[in-house]
Amino acid sequence: MAVLGSSSCGPKIKEMWEQEKEHRAKFEELLYQRRVRPTFLLPIWHVGGFMLGAGSALLGEKGAMACTVAVESVIVDHYNDQLRTLSTDERLSVSSENQELCQTIKKFRDDEQEHHDTGIKYGAMEAPFYDALTTTIKAICKVAIEISKKI
Repeated sequence: MAVLGSSSCGPKIKEMWEQEKEHRAKFEELLYQRRVRPTFLLPIWHVGGFMLGAGSALLGEKGAMACTVAVESVIVDHYNDQLRTLSTDERLSVSSENQELCQTIKKFRDDEQEHHDTGIKYGAMEAPFYDALTTTIKAICKVAIEISKKI
């Protein structure tokens, strides 16, 4: 939003950003309700996410969309992993509270898949150095997720 908010894809980026804010608010609510401590690194991830988004946007709309495609593909996989865990652990899968959590994760996963597909539609694959850019961003996201599981 900071770099491309007034561009031709700005309205779509704003729409996706609004959904991301809804996701964040819901997960913050769930953390509070379930008395779960978020990763200690969350403030760092927020700064890193902003820098990644702004940096990729400096490559233009297609660069920003390539970043979106990379991030969202990792997030979709992460949500699918969470859903598998919740559905295969008998202690977790029978709880109505966890069934509600699964529905929330499914909805957010579908939103993220839509963001991924939007990135493709808006020319992500035409970004300069698309393969190198998306491979690097995916690796960064995967490392951040793994570190967050431990800290």
